[in-house]
Amino acid sequence: MSHQSATEPAGDDASASRPSPRRSEKNFSFRVLAAPVIVFMTAIAKLEVVDGHKLPKTGSFVLTPNHFTDIDPVIIGWSVWRLGRVPRFLAKSSLFRVPVLGQALRAVRQVPVERATKTSGGAAISAAHDLAASGEGVIVYPEGTLTREPELWPMRGKTGAVRIALENDLPIIPVAHWGAQQILPRWSKKISVFPRKTVHVIYGDAVDLTRFRGKPLTQSALVEATELVMVAITELVEGLRGEKAPAERYNPARHNQSEFGAL
Repeated sequence: MSHQSATEPAGDDASASRPSPRRSEKNFSFRVLAAPVIVFMTAIAKLEVVDGHKLPKTGSFVLTPNHFTDIDPVIIGWSVWRLGRVPRFLAKSSLFRVPVLGQALRAVRQVPVERATKTSGGAAISAAHDLAASGEGVIVYPEGTLTREPELWPMRGKTGAVRIALENDLPIIPVAHWGAQQILPRWSKKISVFPRKTVHVIYGDAVDLTRFRGKPLTQSALVEATELVMVAITELVEGLRGEKAPAERYNPARHNQSEFGAL
């Protein structure tokens, strides 16, 4: 299977030739905040992006990555920035307290989710709706937390991402990456700086949710749509890893595992 490479030089030089709608997202504040993150990441990692043209150049979207290490948002945010868009996340607030990572997530204006309260989910979804209404993209991890799957394959997803996409009539774009675990292993707090690592990112086609749009968003419909998204993400991960994922989607509840905190 062939892919169009979207790998660009480190930093932001490549954005200079892009049309003004994409450049306008990168205002002065974002550039100042992103600069140290990009410099640091460029020093420790080489980012290889494939099929980046599948990320919309303008307008709102929901981007759904796989999630297996706490440095994932930096990797995905870096790739989105390379492609001319400003990354904004919907992710757990505890990541703000991780050294280096917390600073990076603040730099890209992540939307924190306080999962311990009953009202936090609604507040986060509302914030995501606001981003969508303003013509910006929002990045949502459909797994909701680091995968519990022993070999780092995507586990079962939650319905927040598809709810945002369907309620706002937005495209939902799957994206996968592999190699970040060499920089920061799952549940680790120690970043490996040397030797410099290569991280691969691949963007997929928008998930076809046509049959769900304009219809009541029942729980069963949201679950079915979410599984379509997880299938798309998993297929991208399989391509990057060159191997097949387990036939059955991993469910932490069936293994008596909590979805919060490190195991």
